[in-house]
Amino acid sequence: MASKKMILDLDTGIDDAMAIAYALAAPDVDLIGIISTYGNVLTPDAGINSLKILELLGHTDIPVFLGDEHSQTTDHFEVMPISAQIHGKNGIGEVDLPTPQRKLEEQSGIDFLIEAAHQYNSDLILVPTGPLTNLAAAIRKDPEITDLIGKVTLMGGALTVPGNVSPVAEANINQDPHAANEVFTRQKNLTMVGLDVTLRTLLTKKETQQWRDLGTNAGQKFADIVDYYIDVYKITSPHLGGCALHDPLAVGVALDPSLVQTLALNMFVDTTDAMWGRTIGDPARLTDPEPNINVAINVDADRYLQRFMEYLTNLFSK
Repeated sequence: MASKKMILDLDTGIDDAMAIAYALAAPDVDLIGIISTYGNVLTPDAGINSLKILELLGHTDIPVFLGDEHSQTTDHFEVMPISAQIHGKNGIGEVDLPTPQRKLEEQSGIDFLIEAAHQYNSDLILVPTGPLTNLAAAIRKDPEITDLIGKVTLMGGALTVPGNVSPVAEANINQDPHAANEVFTRQKNLTMVGLDVTLRTLLTKKETQQWRDLGTNAGQKFADIVDYYIDVYKITSPHLGGCALHDPLAVGVALDPSLVQTLALNMFVDTTDAMWGRTIGDPARLTDPEPNINVAINVDADRYLQRFMEYLTNLFSK
């Protein structure tokens, strides 16, 4: 049993599934729960997908909770067509996995997060890889958790590169920039793993073939899921030469910050129409002596990919 505990907050699509696998395989942390959110799929579907992935990997002991189903400024959410294209309508590359035996938890994901923050304090690591709606809601309900949670490492935003849904906005932040701004301006010990670095960590079918060659159900299914992702990237981003490891990189950085170079900065999220969802330095706090955010701006992609493949291949071989 590791001293560090991790909660994932996922809109479980394909890279979220890889994030789950990475967290399960990492020897230096215990995954204690998953909170569902919206984005790649609807929140309930994200929860079911997480349960399916956990069952595929033999970890039915880990609870999955439902978080909010839409942003704090809307009354509903609809999956964007580009998300359905990238992840498949079912969120996991149209691969059919059995209905999970374990049910979703009745307790809300927000209450679970608050309880875990008080129980584990500085040993708790939170990795949100979708909109920041759930964390913002938890902060509003119990502001003390901004000091209690040991580390928040999020996948989202873009500082030195353009966004992927607009020239300035990345998809996760774009879904609920008001919530993201609350988190960026209030949460302590925050690391932003954005498009600046995730687009440099790429997976190809050379790697997924290694999973197929294992001859296991988990290896076969994950290869099928991720190959769907790789094929879509050939259409949407052919210049990359592979699929980006967005969400699993955030898990990797949460456990080993030396994988990235960071810039310490106080940031905010712009919610004006022209700059909706932009993650940028906060002019009101530029001179504050203790910035609360470390923004990843470069990554040791080769070292990360080697560890990623070691972790997941070993996990899938069991």
